Amino acid sequence: MAVTETVAPPDADLSPGELLPAGRRFRVVLVLGLLTALGPLTIDMYLPALPTITDDLAATAAAVQLTLTGTLVGIALGQLLVGPLSDAVGRRVPLLVGVGVHVLASVLCVVAPTLAVLGALRVVQGLGAAAASVVAMAIVRDLFSGLAAARLFSRLMLVVGVAPILAPTIGGQVLQFTSWRGVFVVLTLVAAAILASAAVVVPDTLPVAQRRNGGIVGTFRDYGGLLTDRVFVGLILVSGLAMAALIAYVSGSSYVLQDGFGLSEQQFAFVFAGGAVGLIGATQCNVRLLRRWTQQQILAGSLLAGLASGLVLLILAVTEVGGLVGILVPLWLVLAMVGLVMPNAPALALSRHGEVAGTAAALFGAVQFGVGALAAPLVGVLGIGAVAMAVVVFGGMLAAALVCFLVVRPHRLPAEQVEPVAVAGH
Repeated sequence: MAVTETVAPPDADLSPGELLPAGRRFRVVLVLGLLTALGPLTIDMYLPALPTITDDLAATAAAVQLTLTGTLVGIALGQLLVGPLSDAVGRRVPLLVGVGVHVLASVLCVVAPTLAVLGALRVVQGLGAAAASVVAMAIVRDLFSGLAAARLFSRLMLVVGVAPILAPTIGGQVLQFTSWRGVFVVLTLVAAAILASAAVVVPDTLPVAQRRNGGIVGTFRDYGGLLTDRVFVGLILVSGLAMAALIAYVSGSSYVLQDGFGLSEQQFAFVFAGGAVGLIGATQCNVRLLRRWTQQQILAGSLLAGLASGLVLLILAVTEVGGLVGILVPLWLVLAMVGLVMPNAPALALSRHGEVAGTAAALFGAVQFGVGALAAPLVGVLGIGAVAMAVVVFGGMLAAALVCFLVVRPHRLPAEQVEPVAVAGH
């Protein structure tokens, strides 16, 4: 059932989501947050177990990191497939099938006999998580636009940000009682709960009359049209390069903090949670910042601050000044700035192409996670240490800032996106 059958008569000043009854809107937004959290949960929950997996499966650290890369590749490719599909057949079917695939892959990860099998299953997990992510983003665009979408993305980032806090912490606690395989048991249960919630709460927000049935040719035409939009491409590159900085931290931190600085699995989980707190806090500050500054201004300022913090991180890592604190403080500042990039970049990009929201969200997510996927093996190639992680973090923020200032220009954005907004009661 499409949302348009259940909402009040259209209002020129309100988006379809704002016309939903408050209780129903809250439930839909909550489940959308859980859906977008599935990817981070899949990526982060097993991080404390990476050194254990390395020993248990008699593999190298770099090889085990490829299981993380495989997940990101699966998320990237899955979005390219699911996004256009959701524009053609609606949102619900691709969403429910995709999350169901994730549940099945998670079950099989529990009994994976070798690292190669685990890596392949992690790719399939990524494909399932992609369906949750891209459809959730498309639903946001179906229901909201412009600054309303930016505010909702900020609220969703609160839910998404909880995942990096809870996931390694849960993984660390599970490892006290069982092996790394138990982590995937927990992930299976979480994914099954998200699937059930989505089946009950999330409607199909794309009316039949608005579905696109151009087939493969139409899909390529839509992607081609998106790729000709210089600002859209710039925004997805900015987000992907910022994601690369984040993934460099995610993939390298367990080795840097546990092997390099001697933290236990539980201590690592709490330190990792500290970085997630900074990211979450920044996403929620974004809602208030939007009262005074435009999305474009916030995006540019956060990239400059993130670049400066990344440079400090690199200098302290190379000189070994400050020890653990010298690594964590600038690193957490970078994460906070990434927390400001993440809600504004997609809101700016997706509001440009509402007519192909699923395809636009797919291309956005694919580039974001595809570029991010390069960061994990790059950290491994450079040596899996504090300096290697710092080089990739700084490089990601530098490239993102260059793309922002050279490609994404304020006068290329619609007027509704560059006006600050006065928000009451947020």
